[in-house]
Amino acid sequence: MIPQTFDYVRARTVGDALKALAAKDGAKVIAGGHSLIPIMRFRLAQPSLLVDIGHLPELRGIAEARRGAKIGAGTTYRELLESALLTERFPIIAECTSGIGDLQVRNKGTIGGGLAHADPAADLPAVMLALDAQFVLRSKRGKRTVAAREFFQGSFSTAMAEDELMVEIVLPPPPRNAGMAYVSFEQAASGYALAGAAAIVKRSRATVAECALAMTGVSDRAYLVKAAELLVGTKGEPEAVAKVAGHAAEGVEVNGDIHAPADYRRHLATVAARQALEKALERSKK
Repeated sequence: MIPQTFDYVRARTVGDALKALAAKDGAKVIAGGHSLIPIMRFRLAQPSLLVDIGHLPELRGIAEARRGAKIGAGTTYRELLESALLTERFPIIAECTSGIGDLQVRNKGTIGGGLAHADPAADLPAVMLALDAQFVLRSKRGKRTVAAREFFQGSFSTAMAEDELMVEIVLPPPPRNAGMAYVSFEQAASGYALAGAAAIVKRSRATVAECALAMTGVSDRAYLVKAAELLVGTKGEPEAVAKVAGHAAEGVEVNGDIHAPADYRRHLATVAARQALEKALERSKK
């Protein structure tokens, strides 16, 4: 199909973009465009204005920040994969990003665009939840920071206002010597997750001291698994891991569709959670 008619603005600065977003109802931001353009072609989205920010250098880059990291929202997936800082401190990002889309998508798609789009089957939202990331949002009214754990509100729905732009992702320092892992079962044609799990585990000697587990592809949004706390205080025995994984789809309405009925997706969630926890435990330093 052909998208509905829309206006187009190529922003010269972030200020230009914010001004354009504030000036017209129904405006949408475009960077890589790999998420927005397909749904525009099906007229599932009908923006009146596209504000192009894909070329703005002030939205790109990766830098150290208090043993954590700051990532410009316009940073591409390829740049995430090539970052030595992220590979060293947040290897789960590379593990997740390497499976996003294809070469063209990774070269042009941006981390901020993917997160703001909030596809319930996208990979990175679960990773951001497990890492307890913070998202910096700007509008003409000012700047604010929203925790990833409060950002995703439903299918393609976030805490962002229509005139806001995500400008930066802030990652706090990871737990020292923590193990991280991302595991997903993908829909073969699209590459989106039927069920994906992001796990971060820290040990104190041989005992699990911290554990975060987040899921994607299972429900209408990425979410944290509260039962991950049950692994704390254990040695990470198979029985303890299986117990936590068994709660991976607890408390959410599991999606069912032509690709995976709800019962099958629930099973995949359990398996993905177990495998992610096992890998994270194996990678953690005792």
